[in-house]
Amino acid sequence: MYILKTSAAFDSAHFLAGYNGKCANLHGHHWVMEVEAGQDALQESGEKRGMVIDFSDLKKAVRALADAYDHALIYERGSLKPATCAALADEHFRMIEVPYRPTAENFAKAFYDTLREQGLPVLCVTVYETPDNSARYEV
Repeated sequence: MYILKTSAAFDSAHFLAGYNGKCANLHGHHWVMEVEAGQDALQESGEKRGMVIDFSDLKKAVRALADAYDHALIYERGSLKPATCAALADEHFRMIEVPYRPTAENFAKAFYDTLREQGLPVLCVTVYETPDNSARYEV
C-alpha cells in the first residue's frame, strides 16, 4: 500500500450546545486537518505514472476544504436562536451551520466524506483540535 499524507489548517470558533463544561461556551481553535490517501498500485501510464495521485491535486483539495471553514463560527443546526443568527448575520459574521455537533470527531468524518466524494483515494482524516488532541476517521 502506497500512502501519501498532507495537511492544512484553519482557525474557527465553535461551541458544544448541551455540553456540561467550558466547551459549551463560544471558543476558537487552530484546527489542523491531516489527510492520508493511498492505494495498492501506482498509476502505470500518463503524466502521473509512478504516483498514487499528484500531490498538488491532493493538497489543492485539502487546502480548499480548510479554507472553506477558515475564520467562521461553525455551529450545529438548531443550536442558536433565529434572532441570534440574524443579529450575527447583520454584523456580517461568517457563520457555517452544520448538521452535526462541531467536534473533532464529526469534522474528521465530514472531511473524509467530502474528499471521497471528490474522487480522492482518501484512507483517513485526522483532525487536531489542539496540538495534543486529535480525532481520526477511517473506514
